[in-house]
Amino acid sequence: MMASRGEPTTELPVSAVILAGGKSRRFGRDKSLLELAGQSLIERAVGRLAPVSDEILVVANEPDRYEALHLPVRFVADRVRGMGSLMGIYSGLSAARHRFALVVACDMPFLSESLLRYMIPLADGSDVVIPRLGQMLEPLHAIYGKTCLPHMAKLLDRHESKITAFFEDVRVRYVEEHEIARFDPEHLSFLNVNQPEDWRRVQEIYARSETA
Repeated sequence: MMASRGEPTTELPVSAVILAGGKSRRFGRDKSLLELAGQSLIERAVGRLAPVSDEILVVANEPDRYEALHLPVRFVADRVRGMGSLMGIYSGLSAARHRFALVVACDMPFLSESLLRYMIPLADGSDVVIPRLGQMLEPLHAIYGKTCLPHMAKLLDRHESKITAFFEDVRVRYVEEHEIARFDPEHLSFLNVNQPEDWRRVQEIYARSETA
């Protein structure tokens, strides 16, 4: 079901969860440590989230690979390994100090602080806040409340990995395309690195932004 589409009216404290537990099979190496302008993608994500959250958690099963970065985060392991992004969200949300957690993937180099700030207060009265572009949802750029945990647990118990499969059982606030356009008209917030060609596109976009 869908909550109201009104403007944000309150500020809510949220935790931030970065999913960094993927094996990067399609890309071929650890995406989180790819460097853009001398900064790894995970450092870049932490930097974008720090202004909007006072608690950042990184879901990673091998946190030692980030030791040299001295990230100001708390590391959380998947409760059960090998169960995909839904388990990552569940593990991070379970460990979060706040009632809501803003969840993003580690390989999203163009997160928009203004869009994130817009989304956060929309969680008031909702269980999920998620961008929607046409019929496409962005579950790895979304806010989840702890009220979602039992619904996620049921899916995981059934070994179901589709993140949005429980949405019909909770209150969902969809952030529509016209709202997103106010902050991110090119939808770069949702660009992630799955294939080498995605990484080339990221570098080209960054280069253009530096010369604009």
